[in-house]
Amino acid sequence: MRKTGLLVATVVMSLGVAVVAQDVTKYVRYQYQGVISYGVLQGETIHELTAAPFISEDRTGDTVALSQVQLLTPTDPKKVIAVGLNYKSHLGERTQAAYPGLFAKFPTSLIPHDAAITYYEDATDLHYEGEMVLIIGKFTQNVSEEDAPDHIFAVAPGNDVSERAWQDNDLQWLRAKGADTFGPVGPVMARGVNYNNLLLETRLNGEVKQSQRTADLIFGTAEIVSYVSRYVTLEAGDMIFTGTPGSTSAMQPGDVVEVELEGVGLLTNTIAKP
Repeated sequence: MRKTGLLVATVVMSLGVAVVAQDVTKYVRYQYQGVISYGVLQGETIHELTAAPFISEDRTGDTVALSQVQLLTPTDPKKVIAVGLNYKSHLGERTQAAYPGLFAKFPTSLIPHDAAITYYEDATDLHYEGEMVLIIGKFTQNVSEEDAPDHIFAVAPGNDVSERAWQDNDLQWLRAKGADTFGPVGPVMARGVNYNNLLLETRLNGEVKQSQRTADLIFGTAEIVSYVSRYVTLEAGDMIFTGTPGSTSAMQPGDVVEVELEGVGLLTNTIAKP
């Protein structure tokens, strides 16, 4: 039986998360003493689960301090789908599409909170794209918009890192958006937040570069999940990047990029040469 969300009214300083009191459950995927596990995060303590939370929320009874573990991406997905041009503020002079524009990232592009984003030797124009990421909770195939919310287990901060020169010049976006380390997600995934109206903010070296609410998505979360599921079968743990707002700019080695999703968490990564 699925447990209800836990009442969270704490500030998790090590993850940069300021949480107001509401019925929110935060989950982490982590490695401790060579073993990968899922857990519920309460304050600075992780309560180990018997399985991934979309399978079971039963606890083993074991706990571990957050400071003692290596955080991983919130899930280990088989598929990572992304939506492009999904905020009017990001369209520029482009015409709004009649349906979500989809592309795929590779699971191997995913990295966790605090991991380094690679500035490849032949990269020249590497950009951040702060986004809200949907975490799918169960088998999802050809679902209606009405039923789609039942298939969204949680949300997380994400960064659809993009190399603009490659994006413009390559036949497809395989390198530009699917290269290793170009998909930071984490540090947590949260269930119980109103993900249809959260503040999404991206900062580069502490300066706010993007700031917009997810209520401004052109194609909302239910429409995205329903549309994707017409063509691609989604499974528990799969991720959907929902699009980035506003404009983006270039990052350089040594830069620190942060993506904060209100009530969920703060994703921080550095840019580094290989």
